[in-house]
Amino acid sequence: MSLTPDLLLHAYSIGVFPMAEHREDEEIFWVDPKRRGIFPIEGFHISRSLAKTIRRGGFEITINRAFGAVVAACADRQETWINDEIYARYLDLHAMGNAHSLEVWQQDQLIGGLYGVSLGGGFFGESMFSQQRDASKIALAYLMDRLRQAGFVLCDTQFLTPHLASLGAIEISRATYKARLAQAIARQVDFTAPEIPSPQLLLQRMTQTS
Repeated sequence: MSLTPDLLLHAYSIGVFPMAEHREDEEIFWVDPKRRGIFPIEGFHISRSLAKTIRRGGFEITINRAFGAVVAACADRQETWINDEIYARYLDLHAMGNAHSLEVWQQDQLIGGLYGVSLGGGFFGESMFSQQRDASKIALAYLMDRLRQAGFVLCDTQFLTPHLASLGAIEISRATYKARLAQAIARQVDFTAPEIPSPQLLLQRMTQTS
């Protein structure tokens, strides 16, 4: 069965996602973890050092300006599950308005970012990258603010890693995840609607809700 954008969206709607063993492997398999990593939308943890970095500024945040470059940067590592077909299909989803990127720039250079799929009120985080210290954490902070402001109710991280756990991610059962997924995809929200806040406003919001 060939991977199509519609098949991808259907997969997300029932709680599964695609992976490849490595970049050169043409075979794609579907993953449905028994335990699922999620970010509680209100639960992102900003450390003092990250708050200081954000407050200092010196970076620019954009949405969907360089989707292909973000996915390519996420795949540019020794071990990656993003093969050529997966890369191409996420470009298709982006063109359809169902996949989005958030970029962190410094002096017109892309230094970090993340991308994922949106379906209803669910955002399915796929991958992130950082070429400077804290760049991916800055991207996550702006992502969580955007999901709150837009009305998302589910932020899927697929698996829970120690790094994500340190930022506030948790693990839930497959049954609990699918119940939350059903509620999320029944909503209508727009990932692109919220304005990008200043660093000061972002920190103010995060302080109020953390």
